[in-house]
Amino acid sequence: MTYVGIDVSKATFVAAYSSAKTSRTKTFKNTVKGVHEFIQTISAAEHHCVLEATGNYSALLVYLLSEAGITVSLENPLKIKNFARVMLTVTKTDEIDARLIALYGEKMQPAPYKLRSDSILILKQKRTVLRQLKKQLVATRNLKGSMEVLPRFDPECRKTIEKTIIFLEKQIKAMEEKLASLAQSEYKRQMDLLTSIKGIGVTLAAALIVATGGFTYFDNAKQLTRYLGLSPTYQQSGTSVNVKGHINRNGDSHLRSQLYVAAFSSLRCNTECKACFDRLRSNGKPGKVAVIAVANKLVRQAFAVVTQEKPYVDGFKSAKPK
Repeated sequence: MTYVGIDVSKATFVAAYSSAKTSRTKTFKNTVKGVHEFIQTISAAEHHCVLEATGNYSALLVYLLSEAGITVSLENPLKIKNFARVMLTVTKTDEIDARLIALYGEKMQPAPYKLRSDSILILKQKRTVLRQLKKQLVATRNLKGSMEVLPRFDPECRKTIEKTIIFLEKQIKAMEEKLASLAQSEYKRQMDLLTSIKGIGVTLAAALIVATGGFTYFDNAKQLTRYLGLSPTYQQSGTSVNVKGHINRNGDSHLRSQLYVAAFSSLRCNTECKACFDRLRSNGKPGKVAVIAVANKLVRQAFAVVTQEKPYVDGFKSAKPK
């Protein structure tokens, strides 16, 4: 298998057909026509394409390559960056980056990427738009607050800002309803299972489904918590270094924030989460650490109910065999 490294940008992408310094590279336009031209130069039986996850810029390339039956690996840019440091790379051009990605593929042999279903892609787009609308609403409200303290607030400016706030609130409400409706229609069983957990609502349940591809991307709950950045770090070396650090903060920061807020809510109604929080606090752990542990527990509960296909029963304890 020959690994092809691809460095993607908005308008073009550079393909390196080998990691060798003298290997051939070629630049293609990041369009449907450009991707099809690239596909004509490789073989599904002989080539494995590797590229960084660059959001929307790499989406078309990954989709068309997968449709053509070509193996694709979509890697975290941080992994490529750290690999470049290990290889002591000091020069950076698109061609060199493409060869470096090809070398990364040869050495690390990354797993093939599982193409997301159309419903997951649509849910992700709606969630992205919803997140941006909420950011705009917060910014507009802050703008209004900052101008209200001025000696004179121009009436036309006030009217424009207030109209914008009303418009954004309506758009957010409509998008939340559409997101929930689509999630319920496409993933009704999973939505029902997830919302059976006290502390997880419709919005968070839909976000978890989007992040996990309908709980198909991860083999166990530990992988999911690591992906979401809720796992604690640990450093140990000899006898002088033995430190339990903060959470790794990988993955989707917005989803992690949603889980953090949900953890507070679960303390009022989720028996297991409340017991987890109380135990950690009684052992002297800071409140924030305890809440993060509760968020971690919510993720494990979510993974369990979906994989076992059983709704959550608060306070349930399995009978121990005699």
